[in-house]
Amino acid sequence: MKTEEIVALHDNYLMNTYRRYPIAIVKGEGTKVWDADGKEYLDFLGGVAVNVLGHCHPVVIDAIIAQVKELVHISNLYYSKPAAELAQLLVLNGGLDKVFFCNSGAEANEGAIKLARKYQWRKGHKEKYKIITAAHAFHGRTLAALAATHKPEIQEGFGPLPTGFQSIEWNDVNNFTKHIDETTAAVLLEPIQGEGGIYPISKEFLKRVRAACDETDTLLIFDEIQCGMGRTGTLFAYESFDIKPDIITLAKGIANGLPLGAVCAIYSVAEAFQPGDHATTFGANPVVTAAALATLQVLISEGYPERVATIGEYLLDKLDQLQMKYPHVIAEVRGKGLMIGVELNIDGKSVLRACHSQGLLANITAGNVLRFLPAYTITKEEVDKAVDVLENVIKDILESWV
Repeated sequence: MKTEEIVALHDNYLMNTYRRYPIAIVKGEGTKVWDADGKEYLDFLGGVAVNVLGHCHPVVIDAIIAQVKELVHISNLYYSKPAAELAQLLVLNGGLDKVFFCNSGAEANEGAIKLARKYQWRKGHKEKYKIITAAHAFHGRTLAALAATHKPEIQEGFGPLPTGFQSIEWNDVNNFTKHIDETTAAVLLEPIQGEGGIYPISKEFLKRVRAACDETDTLLIFDEIQCGMGRTGTLFAYESFDIKPDIITLAKGIANGLPLGAVCAIYSVAEAFQPGDHATTFGANPVVTAAALATLQVLISEGYPERVATIGEYLLDKLDQLQMKYPHVIAEVRGKGLMIGVELNIDGKSVLRACHSQGLLANITAGNVLRFLPAYTITKEEVDKAVDVLENVIKDILESWV
């Protein structure tokens, strides 16, 4: 089946919730994918930060096949070895003290919000219900996660949204922290804002917020759904900011392509959830947790977070050089590790279309930011190729203006 036929099937039978690119991917291996017409692409989007070990990593595939042959699904009313081993490995490597598994990032944030409010309720602080978030953040598309994401363009038509959420500009730490008061259950932050345009939040800001939370018995939640699992150069993003949160939410890269989310919490907070407080049918599924366990074992044993820091610096340096060469086209390069945004002064969609035509996958976020989220397995040669494609695209666009 060719791309045109697949597109027609999608258009006829799937709800129109995505502005899909006219590319139908049918195969992937490592950092490369192929479309239904046989065209090869260098994948610098990685399923939006999901395929951390690249496509079809053999260790992960073997773990999936082995588990499928034994057991595909059981209820969470029973114990599960892959889930238990995965939780242990997360905790022993920085994932706080206790873990709850779910299916996605939005569900992880929903769980974290519920846990924070339940924690305050169990302590007798029923007045502490407010969740403070940062402007331009993105925490998901379920109703509570949407309420925590102050973007009118994606909230429109879904009201009334759940109450008790407050979004504050985070460029003024004094103004931000003054809103953390006796009614605040938790502060929910992305250490690096992803959908908002790849903006790392400063270490000083996070330290001030942590101190304000400690003073008011407010929980600090880090949404590491996009920036976690080695993406920034440490296994958990909080480790590179020297700030320990009370709750961490994870998803995307945790199972290298299979759907899994996680809520990690310190002991005192985790104890707020008791039987009947929260649940999921498919969370901690044996096949998915087996894939995640294999992914995490490879990330740790082969030192991928450290490699991300090194190759990420190389990519950032190459893009910085490109920005200096074309400052009227590239406004700024931002990011950490392999979570990088290139803010453009020209139409981002036309740049992206041209990148696709030349065999490079990326995407546009926050209006005009070209976002790179490649697999941790990329080589310097592949970085050079991606940057060369971007430069060729810029040259072609500039020549078209003459």
